[in-house]
Amino acid sequence: MCSGRVDPAHVIRAFSKGIDGVFIGGCRLNECNYITHGNYYALNMVLLFRKILEHIGLHPERLRIEFMSGSEGNLYVEVVNNFIKKVKELGPLGKGEGIDEDILKSGLAEITRLVPYIKVVKNAKLRTPLRNPEEYEKFFTGDEIDRLLNEVISYYIDPEKCRACMACAKRCPVEAIISAKNRIHVIDQEKCIKCGTCFEACPPRFGAVTKIIGEPVPPPVPEEERTIVRKSKEKMIDNPLPID
Repeated sequence: MCSGRVDPAHVIRAFSKGIDGVFIGGCRLNECNYITHGNYYALNMVLLFRKILEHIGLHPERLRIEFMSGSEGNLYVEVVNNFIKKVKELGPLGKGEGIDEDILKSGLAEITRLVPYIKVVKNAKLRTPLRNPEEYEKFFTGDEIDRLLNEVISYYIDPEKCRACMACAKRCPVEAIISAKNRIHVIDQEKCIKCGTCFEACPPRFGAVTKIIGEPVPPPVPEEERTIVRKSKEKMIDNPLPID
């Protein structure tokens, strides 16, 4: 399998299951058999998530990537043995860093939830080939990761502006919008990957979708208050037709 197909979710899932270290082996850079050069993407993904591990208190050396050809069995054995030795020196995940187990689980769960968002926000950078190893350490900075995780973008549908046109719901790639005819739409924040499709899809004349940066999202409108009463119906209620 191409190393470029190793998703960040695979890495975080391994750590969430209690794995002490994750090793990724890829073809040598510039020697891609599929001409996709996915190993550059894998390299950038590792560089990014090493910084993210650091952000939540884990040692970045718990995640490593090495490049070698299929004929370099001796090199593979050497780098894997060195990695195992390093992980043993670091100790069990979290305990070696002195992190409380519940805090670690919470941190990993939050990163797991944000993986789709991180991939969207950092897509361009993840796909930028790094030709010079001297760029590796500075490609993603600590300040950049702090902003990425502390200034998370969320989207919220303003119930006062929503006209239940279904435009956002039809375009949402993960079906995260609870919608129905004549019902105020609500974004399921647990499903939302924060891609901004709803923000772009909402007709400008309504402007119902709001972008929220680094702030909590308002609670959704209660189920029983989501029905939209159209103006024509309001007039009929206020001025019913006379009965002969």
